[in-house]
Amino acid sequence: MSRIADRFAHLAASNEKALVCFVTGGDPDVGQLPAILENLEAGGADIIEVGIPFSDPIADGPTIQESSQRALDRGTKVSEIFEAVKSANITVPIVYMGYTNTAMRHGFQRFAQEVADSGADGVLLSDLTPEGGEEWKQHAHAAGLDTIFLAAPTSTDDRLRCACGAATGFVYCVSRTGVTGSEREVPREVTDLVARVRKVTSLPICVGFGISNADHVRMVCGVADGAVVGSHVVKLIHECWGRPHCEETLRAEVARLKSGTR
Repeated sequence: MSRIADRFAHLAASNEKALVCFVTGGDPDVGQLPAILENLEAGGADIIEVGIPFSDPIADGPTIQESSQRALDRGTKVSEIFEAVKSANITVPIVYMGYTNTAMRHGFQRFAQEVADSGADGVLLSDLTPEGGEEWKQHAHAAGLDTIFLAAPTSTDDRLRCACGAATGFVYCVSRTGVTGSEREVPREVTDLVARVRKVTSLPICVGFGISNADHVRMVCGVADGAVVGSHVVKLIHECWGRPHCEETLRAEVARLKSGTR
């Protein structure tokens, strides 16, 4: 059992769902990444996604695109992100989120091994299709890594079967329908997507689509096995990191988000 699978099993036994938090590697300075990861875990994050900055992050929204560009402008290197993650004093599973071009530049075998050597547990390559991911999956499996694939409301049933059949760890469901403060229930298309995914996989399902407070997390966890919070965390870190009491602010906000999973 992978550490990701073990985490979901532990949460299920405790009648909890997963809080997955995203942070961009290198924004702020990559040297701050270990402390950020440690504070995310201390606040209650169950899994942490570390974004690998990329010059054309087409699958990301504007907040994460901007954070990726800031990291690139600082000259952040993938090897530096790996070293920062390796040096962090954390126990929660880590998933790298990036793009296939980065892995291909390194070579799939080398990239998978460096990911594993950093202490991470899985990889989500946003633009990797399950049909074209067999070579990567072979190297990821050899390195002991899970490969997470995306599912969207626009995916056909055949596409969902293909993606879920290729995925390990969990399935990441995305939607272009954001959750707003006025929403009192999960948008219908998200509920339908989760139901469709459950028909073709027994893997845990996490949903990310503009989740920014504990109520959103609670709504999502009513239908899924976890909630992914990305832009909200990235924005908070960008606005406060380096200022007095920011670590306490970050931990408190993650704790509020985590409260929606119970």
